[in-house]
Amino acid sequence: MTRATASVLGVFAHVDTTLQAIRDLRQHGFSELTVYSPVPVEEIEEEVERVRPLSRVRLFTLIGGLTGTATGFFLTIWSALKWELVTGGKHPVSIPPFVIIGFELTILFGGLSTLLALLVLGRLPKLRPSPTYDPRFTLDRFGVAVACPPDRAEAVSSLLAASGAEEVRR
Repeated sequence: MTRATASVLGVFAHVDTTLQAIRDLRQHGFSELTVYSPVPVEEIEEEVERVRPLSRVRLFTLIGGLTGTATGFFLTIWSALKWELVTGGKHPVSIPPFVIIGFELTILFGGLSTLLALLVLGRLPKLRPSPTYDPRFTLDRFGVAVACPPDRAEAVSSLLAASGAEEVRR
């Protein structure tokens, strides 16, 4: 069973009013925010990232890298034992020559798993635009979209208006 949510959008003209709106919303317990900005603004990014949990992409990268290392060593050791390859007069299973293949597959698998994580966790590609997006956000306006229960939409609207929003839409 999914909970119904309402989206409330506030359109702002200035960075300071946008920041104030984000802070006010956080103080009142609203955490599902989407912020639109025409330019990168460090203060907004810091405010949004403050409560965001760590990304799981790093776990995908770690698992991919370890899988690559294991695959590289398994592949080289297996092939040396299968065909009894003598490398530099050493025993067929001599680790130093195999480190290069293990390292290369670590980088390859780590990179591919990171790409996979970005696609899966970011839900990419997005075939439909966000319902709260406004083309003005690429020109000169800032936007704060809040996902909230329908019974709290009025409180969010009044908070956005009190923070200096030029326009508030549901």
